[in-house]
Amino acid sequence: MNEDLRGRLTKDGIRIYEDADFAGMRKAGQVAAQILDDIIPFIQTGATTGEIDAKITEMVTESGSTSATIGYKGYQHASCISVNHVVCHGIPGDKKLKEGDILNIDVTVIVDGWFGDTSRMYVAGKLPRKAERLIQVTHDSLMLGIEAAKPGNTFGDIGNAIQTYVESNRMSVVRDFCGHGLGRVFHAAPNVLHYGRAGTGATLEEGMFFTIEPMVNLGRPETKVLADDWTAVTRDKSLSAQFEHSIGITADGADIFTLSPGGKFHPTYL
Repeated sequence: MNEDLRGRLTKDGIRIYEDADFAGMRKAGQVAAQILDDIIPFIQTGATTGEIDAKITEMVTESGSTSATIGYKGYQHASCISVNHVVCHGIPGDKKLKEGDILNIDVTVIVDGWFGDTSRMYVAGKLPRKAERLIQVTHDSLMLGIEAAKPGNTFGDIGNAIQTYVESNRMSVVRDFCGHGLGRVFHAAPNVLHYGRAGTGATLEEGMFFTIEPMVNLGRPETKVLADDWTAVTRDKSLSAQFEHSIGITADGADIFTLSPGGKFHPTYL
């Protein structure tokens, strides 16, 4: 069998992987998560996002993995770095971090053919109070989404858990971007929405691999993509935050492939 096509497909076109495949995803996920642990000392006021990305590129090489994003649709960086009101897909460059800036760093690596995809929030200097609350709500919404990810539940249950919690905290969930299936490919079915009605959508089964990666705005949910065709920002310039884990569905819940090896997934855990 072509290794890219191992397992079976559900009626919704979602691949069901085999028990042995979980080990490959854990290994890839841990490489990506370790890089996000190791970049922490470089998140400082005055550092540029380009310098941070260059360090991540070195780390990818040193780990023996391959960047999934360098060369992807013409993209030339090993990370996306999204600062303040940038929702996602921020391109590293000459922008210097200022005191209180918050940023999401998203890294995807390939290890032995498996894709490890994760992102988390960081802060330059002292974390402002309103940003701290946004980051906490976003983090907790991801974990609530993961709690809902178990056999017999639906993808609508995941989205509903996230949306209900975020909106109860008077924040908004971005609708324009979503999580996705992955495994031996970067993006595959299903699209994992971070909003929706409980009980709707495809039913979760053991062996499904996908990301959950809610983007949460302090203001309204609308976004726009800038002229570079990558960078997405909030239309109202409000702060945005995102956390992402890659998971696999097991008999009784979810195996989180991208847990921080050092317990540093949240910026206030450092």
